[in-house]
Amino acid sequence: MRRCLFCDEEMKDVLTWRSLLLKVEAKVICEECESRLEVISGETCSICSRELDEKFRVGDRCLDCVRWEKDEKWKGHLTQNISLFHYNEFLKDIIAKYKYRGDYALAEAFVPFLRERMKDLKYDIVTVIPLSGERLKERGFNQAQALTDLLDLETMELLTRLHTEKQSKKSREERISLPQVFQAVELDAIQNKSIVIVDDIYTTGSTLRHAAKALKLAGAGDISSITLAR
Repeated sequence: MRRCLFCDEEMKDVLTWRSLLLKVEAKVICEECESRLEVISGETCSICSRELDEKFRVGDRCLDCVRWEKDEKWKGHLTQNISLFHYNEFLKDIIAKYKYRGDYALAEAFVPFLRERMKDLKYDIVTVIPLSGERLKERGFNQAQALTDLLDLETMELLTRLHTEKQSKKSREERISLPQVFQAVELDAIQNKSIVIVDDIYTTGSTLRHAAKALKLAGAGDISSITLAR
């Protein structure tokens, strides 16, 4: 008997010729929980994956990314971000259980979705947003690294991070105006390389842009990112 990783309800296995012949990956969450994951779809910002509407766009970009790209300090550092789901209340609760309460197994539910979207990215190296030493000790694991481990992706530690107050406690303005907290390492390995950064949530884009900028200034080529939520 299998139980849904999210709600713990019993899941019934439905055998089909397709599942038998193609060895389809068994789902680890029930249909009800999967339906509560709001997939980002339709026309999206060419940089950050935000769903576009007529009031919040200029061409194929959202107004946030237009502002980022007009700023000479940030222009061109992050080429593209792919986010899978809207950060609704359901996903917010799931990520909190995973990220802050250490329910590591929940990450398995996102593997098929991430694996499919990784096909849309071209890269030489995969890395993750690092935690500071203090934060890693507090949580016991890096939530982004756990995702790549489950995907069997080979990663390189390309960044170190200074310890700061939790991002979740900061306002949008505070996040955007943060001083640089990342430093690039493995400088020889990243020269002119295309890099994908993995993280859990894209909020204002500040964290990913700070990381991308550190890599870019150290000699990297195109920097893209992929996150669970936006």
